[in-house]
Amino acid sequence: MLFGPLLNESDAYQKARLELKQAEIALRDQRELVAQLRRELPIETPVDDYTFLEGPADLSADEPITETRLSDLFGETNKPVVLYQFMFGGAQTKPCPSCTMWTDGFNGIAPHLAETITFAVVAQAGIGEWRAHARSRGWTNLRLLSSAPSSFKSDLLFQNEKGGQMPGVTVIVRDEEGNLLHTYSGSAVFDSGEYRGIDLLSPVWNILDLTPEGRGEWNPALSYDH
Repeated sequence: MLFGPLLNESDAYQKARLELKQAEIALRDQRELVAQLRRELPIETPVDDYTFLEGPADLSADEPITETRLSDLFGETNKPVVLYQFMFGGAQTKPCPSCTMWTDGFNGIAPHLAETITFAVVAQAGIGEWRAHARSRGWTNLRLLSSAPSSFKSDLLFQNEKGGQMPGVTVIVRDEEGNLLHTYSGSAVFDSGEYRGIDLLSPVWNILDLTPEGRGEWNPALSYDH
């Protein structure tokens, strides 16, 4: 068994660890099956060429603010566009702590993602307050878009009629004719109402799950006392 048996391990521990190993293998296989099913979704659903507001790449600057079309995100390439749906704006008057934790992680891996996809984070908040929050977190590696000028959030079902926000992720591709096509959206909320749908996008939950206590009742916050 990998990493065992260790010195002083009991027979009961070894038996339980072997059972867990088989469950971990089954989970890996199930994740790979889910990823394959996601890749095989029909690529046929058109989306509008939505307009976003975007500030300069230098996060310390506030001007100029420009209009960016969804199609502009593809640039000269046809790399898939992956958009994280951040809960801020509309009825969500303060930035979501969980979305903030996810995005802290995205900022660190953004240079790696840029090799194969175009990644951006979209909030319904006005571009000024959105960039102010990003500045407070040091998100210098991320492309930040405000969807305030368009119905993007509502059309993609990440904002309800009362302005309530939903966290998640959306993937858009562009075909050879220039058509914008939706391939996948996933939310943090499953039918059970549990916020577990996009856990794999943040290492925090998964690292906590390694411990005997698990994630417990802990939830992210915008700041901590320690």
